Amino acid sequence: MKSKKAKAEEIIPFKPCSIRLLPENQWVEAAATAVKQNPMNRPAIHQFMRALPNEVMPLGRLAVLHTKYWGVKGVKLTVGFMETASATLKKRILSHMNAWSKYANVKFVLSTTSPQVRISLSTPAPNDGYWSYLGTDILQIKPSEPTMNLDSFTMSTPESEYKRVVRHETGHTLGFPHEHVRAEIVNGIDREKAIAYFMRTQGWTREDVINQVLKAIPGSALNATTEADQHSIMCYDLPADIMKSGKAVPGGIDIDALDKKFVSSIYPKKK
Repeated sequence: MKSKKAKAEEIIPFKPCSIRLLPENQWVEAAATAVKQNPMNRPAIHQFMRALPNEVMPLGRLAVLHTKYWGVKGVKLTVGFMETASATLKKRILSHMNAWSKYANVKFVLSTTSPQVRISLSTPAPNDGYWSYLGTDILQIKPSEPTMNLDSFTMSTPESEYKRVVRHETGHTLGFPHEHVRAEIVNGIDREKAIAYFMRTQGWTREDVINQVLKAIPGSALNATTEADQHSIMCYDLPADIMKSGKAVPGGIDIDALDKKFVSSIYPKKK
């Protein structure tokens, strides 16, 4: 006979994550905020000029190439909740957010006074899933709106989901994009099979699939590990039948060794 815990884990439906994007008219302002927060967020324009010497890059497109990290001095962000939640639930969520602090100069603290990270536990819209804004983009969000959604998390949610989801969404808040949209992974995806798969299983539109899974980030636009990490907490699992190679991308279920190494390089602990 299966334990109650095992049964609970079986009935938890998989919900994907999406990075919540700012409206396009805020991209330039958000890029300026990112650079003000951390000058290293400015894109390496010389690489693009060398590759395309006769091209003029529009300002909006240039803004997209900015990273959204908080800076080498570390991260200390306040956290609040949009809905009423028990102290026990808040403590549990915060403990998983602070799992990153074991490896880097990162700290999240509860606050009821103008929290910078604002978590919603509700279902704002059908198929909304889990989401977070990316890094310094949370500074562009109105104080009355959430910056992260942990749809329907309760004390009954399995520990495995806390590790997979809360730590993943916190990674986005730290500025980490999805690992599975790195070019070396995206180039191995069968485009039409992926669109059909995610439309069928997640209720996404064709445009949703393209934006969340099929838009590759070129390596020159990233401050990241040298190779894509298919076991990263920031990576989706992708089934074998949508991959050109016929081999699945396993995805991550917790912060792995490369994640630990990378976060410690972006936000090094004080010596």
